[in-house]
Amino acid sequence: MNKKILTLTLLMAMAPAIATSASVYKWTDENGVIHFGDRQPTGMAAEKLNVRSGTSSEASGGRSAPQERLKKMEEQQKTRKEKELETAAEEARRKQREANCATARSNLDIINRNARIRVSENGEQRYLSPEEIAEQRTKFKALAEENCNPETVNTQS
Repeated sequence: MNKKILTLTLLMAMAPAIATSASVYKWTDENGVIHFGDRQPTGMAAEKLNVRSGTSSEASGGRSAPQERLKKMEEQQKTRKEKELETAAEEARRKQREANCATARSNLDIINRNARIRVSENGEQRYLSPEEIAEQRTKFKALAEENCNPETVNTQS
């Protein structure tokens, strides 16, 4: 009697281990019908299902979960670096616009305060004519408007 109880107990203890070692495969045939089976079909891609957890993994030689996670993580890092580079480029453009704005406003201030503007050309000093001063004033106003106003969305690359 003890032998029967011991054998029965051993079989009961091993039953879950034997049941969990069985594989279940899921595949879709050419008609779109989903099938399940304990053997992988030949000539068709199938997913090996983990019956215990309900998750699946590719049984047809696909990437394992850690490799997929590593690839996703690398893609996320690449995307993050690209965004950081964009942010750095935007910051550089903003600083350049601020410098251009300050220069244009300074030049406008000088033109507006002085009746005569002296320039150096080819090592010689000369004064700008009233027409040249008006031309420079227009040029610096345009630069100030372009660089001092809030930046609009630029569609050019």
